Amino acid sequence: MTLRDAVRTATNTVSRTARELAQTASDPSRPAQERSQAFRTLSEQEIGQTWLRRARGLARDFDCPGVYLKFEGDNPTGTQKDRIAFAQVADALDQGNDTIALATCGNYGVAVALAAKLAGLTCRVYIPADYHTKRLVEMEQLGAVILRPGGSYEEVVRYSSAEAEAHGWYDANPGEANASLQLSAYSTIADELVGELPRVPDTVAVPVSNGTLMAGIYHGFRRLRNAGRIDRLPRMVAASSMHQNPIVASFLSGQRQCMDLDPARIHETLINEPLINWHSFDGQEALDALYATNGAARNVTDQKLRRTAAYLKEKEALQVLPASTAGLIALIEGEALPGIPDALHIAVLTAKR
Repeated sequence: MTLRDAVRTATNTVSRTARELAQTASDPSRPAQERSQAFRTLSEQEIGQTWLRRARGLARDFDCPGVYLKFEGDNPTGTQKDRIAFAQVADALDQGNDTIALATCGNYGVAVALAAKLAGLTCRVYIPADYHTKRLVEMEQLGAVILRPGGSYEEVVRYSSAEAEAHGWYDANPGEANASLQLSAYSTIADELVGELPRVPDTVAVPVSNGTLMAGIYHGFRRLRNAGRIDRLPRMVAASSMHQNPIVASFLSGQRQCMDLDPARIHETLINEPLINWHSFDGQEALDALYATNGAARNVTDQKLRRTAAYLKEKEALQVLPASTAGLIALIEGEALPGIPDALHIAVLTAKR
């Protein structure tokens, strides 16, 4: 086998052991409980436990010691979305569903398509007609049924949920009934951070779109505190595209309720697309996390996102999606306060492409 043979692709994203487990999980002739157990074992082996390392280049160049990078690109399809995708597919298997439906702008669709393929489910992915995602081919290669209805992302979420209800499919869209499951899936990031660091981090900075990731991490830390495993919560920091996100906009304007933005003023670019929306499905939970931890929020320009991704590639040997660097930029620009002895700051990098 050559090095090129080992490179991860959309058709080779899990280990041989996982593919063997998938033979059981995807076999409809097997007992339902056996399929579910095989898939959960597969998920435990493949999802999460992403690597964490100190950013020494950043410490030297930006005078911000104690910054650690939590790289979610280490998940099978290269993003944090695998955590909730595999949790949703496991739930669908438990409920006896054979079809799963969702709306996506890209990464979540690939994650659910992979998980569904491994579990033997039909995956129906709804992508807004005017969105352009480089990951469409991967979804097709993974066997997903692609549909392109008109409307914004938020409108397509509602449409795909209605289609799922009408046809009896499993609805894997964000918010509402799935909020608890998705927050729980993301809360494991807090477990991993506490398990690997010498103490509770002072700051955890996260790029936000719907807010599910940051809210989930906060819920994880709160669960650990309530169980007596930690004695305090880290300060949560949200960062997103300049004036294009309800969570950041609401916090910076002092609002306690996450307010929708004007859809007409939301402008997608190739850089900011993973971050923007006029309605954040778990925005209230994320906003509550900011206030509960005396947190902070920051708007970030496309130029800074692109430049920071290039920096990480050169100085930290990391290939990341530019939008993924929003939280890190917030740390560099003021939230990783120099001069605090032994402070620990976490920047969650959500995607490698």
